[in-house]
Amino acid sequence: MPTSNKLAIIGGGAAGFFAAVNAARLNPDLNVTIFEKSREVLSKVRISGGGRCNVTHHCFDPEIMSKAYPRGGRELRWAFEQFQPADTVSWFENRGVELKTESDGRMFPTTDDSATIINCLKREADKHGVDICTRYRIEAIQPTDDERFKLSIRGHEPQIFDSVVIATGGSNRRSTYEWLEDLEHSIIEPVPSLFTFNFKEKIFEDLTGISVSNGSVSIAGTSYQHDGPILITHWGLSGPAVLKTSSWAARYLYEQNYDFTIQVNWLYPLNSQEVQLKLKKLRDINARKTAQKQDSFPIPNRLWNRFLELAEIDPKRRWAELSNENIHHLTEQLTNATYDIEGKTTYKEEFVTSGGIPLDEVNMGTMESKKISNLYFAGEVLNIDGITGGYNFQSAWTTGWIAAQDIS
Repeated sequence: MPTSNKLAIIGGGAAGFFAAVNAARLNPDLNVTIFEKSREVLSKVRISGGGRCNVTHHCFDPEIMSKAYPRGGRELRWAFEQFQPADTVSWFENRGVELKTESDGRMFPTTDDSATIINCLKREADKHGVDICTRYRIEAIQPTDDERFKLSIRGHEPQIFDSVVIATGGSNRRSTYEWLEDLEHSIIEPVPSLFTFNFKEKIFEDLTGISVSNGSVSIAGTSYQHDGPILITHWGLSGPAVLKTSSWAARYLYEQNYDFTIQVNWLYPLNSQEVQLKLKKLRDINARKTAQKQDSFPIPNRLWNRFLELAEIDPKRRWAELSNENIHHLTEQLTNATYDIEGKTTYKEEFVTSGGIPLDEVNMGTMESKKISNLYFAGEVLNIDGITGGYNFQSAWTTGWIAAQDIS
C-alpha cells in the first residue's frame, strides 16, 4: 500500500463501519473516512430486531453456521474461521456491551436497545479517529495510474485514496450497482430474499397476529421446505418458517413472478396419519363436547374454529357427530393445506437482497477484488444472504473484519 495510508469506506452500514473502526484500530497511521449517502449511519442496525438489534446468532461452529446462507455459505465456511459469532460476542463485550441469547438462538444486547450497538461503534470510530461524512454520495471510483483511487463525490471536489472498501449494502434495483461495473466487476441480478407471502384469497385476514409455535411451509412442486413458527398477517403468512423458505427459494420465486402455491402443515412435525389418529381419539373422548372444544393441538381457538369452517364443519357440532370424512377433511386443513400466493411483502424494514458482486470475483480470504488491487468489498453488496436470525449481520461483521485485517 502507498505510504500515505488513506482508506475510503463507501457505505456507513454494519459492514462498512466495522471495517472502518477495525482498520483504524489495527493501524493507527491509517487515515480512514466513511462516506454515507444518507443522513445517518447504521440505519439498518437501528431498526433491526424491532429496534433491539439482532447482532448475531448463537452458533459457534463455522460449518453449521455457514449452512444458514442460501448464497455464500460455502465461502463463508472458511471466512468464519477468521471471525465468527463467538468473536463478535467477544468484540462487543470487550467494549462494555453484553449480549444475551434468546430461545431461538438470536443474540441481542442485554439492554434490548439497538442504540447500545450504535453508540459502541460510534465511540470506537471516535476513539480511533475515523472521519464520518454523511450525505456524501460517491458517483464513481476511478483507478489512477499510481494504483490509487479517485472518488467522484456529488457536490464536492474529488478525493484521492490508497484503498477503498465498498460496503454499500444490498438493493433490489440493479441500477444501484451499475457504477460498480465500471470497475470491471459483473453484477448478479439483485432480487429480494427475505419476505412474507401474500394470499390471493384473504381467508385469515381477520386473524392477524395469531401464530403457531411450529409448522412447516413448502412450495408446491419444489423441494423448498422449512419449519418453525408461523405468523398470520393482514396479507398472508410470515414468521421464521415462511422467511426461511423465502430466503432459500428467492431466485425461484422471482422467476415465478411471486405467483405460486404453498403447502402448510400447521402441526409439524406430526404427519397426516398421526393427526388423523389424534382426531379420532378426540372424537371418542370428547363425544358430547362441541368440535370447537379441544386441547390436543397447540392451535389458538380462533384459528382452530377457522380450520373447522374450512373443513365445512360447524364448530358447534358435537365430536360424536363427525364422520370419518369430516375427520379426513379437517386433517387436510391441519397438515396439508394449500394456499395460492400472489405477491410478497418485505419483512418489516429489514430487507435482504440476493445478488450483487459475484463471490468468485473476490478473494474471500482478504475481501480484496481479484480484478483491482486495494479495492475491497464487504457486506450485502456481495452475493451473500442469510436467513433471518442474526445471520446477515454476522456476515457483515465477518467480511468487514477480514477486509480490515488485510488493509491494516
